[in-house]
Amino acid sequence: MDTKNKLAVFASLCGLFALIAASGEAVDACREGLRLCVELILPSLFPFFVLSGLLQKLGLPQLLGARLARLSQKLFHVSGAGCTALFMGLLGGYPLGAAYVAGLYESGAVDAREAERLLAFCNNSGPAFFLGALGAGVFGSVKWGLLLYAVHAAAAVLTGLLLRGKDRASAAPPSSSAPLPFSQALPGAVHGAVIASLNVCGFVVCFAVFTGLLNARGLLPLLAGRLAALTGQSLGWCRALLTGFFELGGGIGALRGLAPTAENLALASALMGWGGLSVQFQTLSLLADADIKSAPHTAGRILSAGLSFALAYGIAGIIS
Repeated sequence: MDTKNKLAVFASLCGLFALIAASGEAVDACREGLRLCVELILPSLFPFFVLSGLLQKLGLPQLLGARLARLSQKLFHVSGAGCTALFMGLLGGYPLGAAYVAGLYESGAVDAREAERLLAFCNNSGPAFFLGALGAGVFGSVKWGLLLYAVHAAAAVLTGLLLRGKDRASAAPPSSSAPLPFSQALPGAVHGAVIASLNVCGFVVCFAVFTGLLNARGLLPLLAGRLAALTGQSLGWCRALLTGFFELGGGIGALRGLAPTAENLALASALMGWGGLSVQFQTLSLLADADIKSAPHTAGRILSAGLSFALAYGIAGIIS
């Protein structure tokens, strides 16, 4: 057993003992994670998963590929079919962009190298979460959600430009599978959406329990207090940062009650750009059967978080 496996076993054993020691808190955290899935994740993601799969199977990448080819090759060094992943990711939210890229790869519309390039900037949060959970739910106004969504989209485009590399995608992309008739495409899209939604909810609940245990053992409040003393930010701000690093929904929820200042809006924007470790693992699960490296996705999310923070802080400082 190598060192990485030993560390994983040790961490798993620590998690097991923590579950036993704080079983009540773990149950409450699990219940909260399931509530988040039922009330927010499934209603906002499942329809988009179905629509995304349906459009793929009906031939949208082939239809738009030729029309977007010149622009997408010039801007992002990807094919026209690949560029459709950016729109789907920005419309559907995490991890729809990654699922769409994986679908493009499996259908043969893009090769592994282009899929990795797409993952760097096409897996993003959608408008439903920005307008509902973040704008109205956290800051009490949809206008803040619209502003942060515009920042998020701009950061995604800038990330694509900065991480596009020198090599352009081939003008003639790999041959893709033929479009399916609607009678076959819809059942396949629904089946894929169910599997993808269960994967997402599984990781959301898992990380909800993880952060719940950190809170129950006092580690999260301790780290938040140390970070607040170090940075001069409020305890709520630091708690949201630490929670959002692991799981996006919990991090955004921790922002409730904070005023829409430049610092708070910038933090919210950065958390949405990063997506949390939960989104990283959700993406890994979607790429499990594909020969695609996940490192470009992680690099893209880090860069997107930094750009989102800077853009939101600058814009909020001007208009507030």
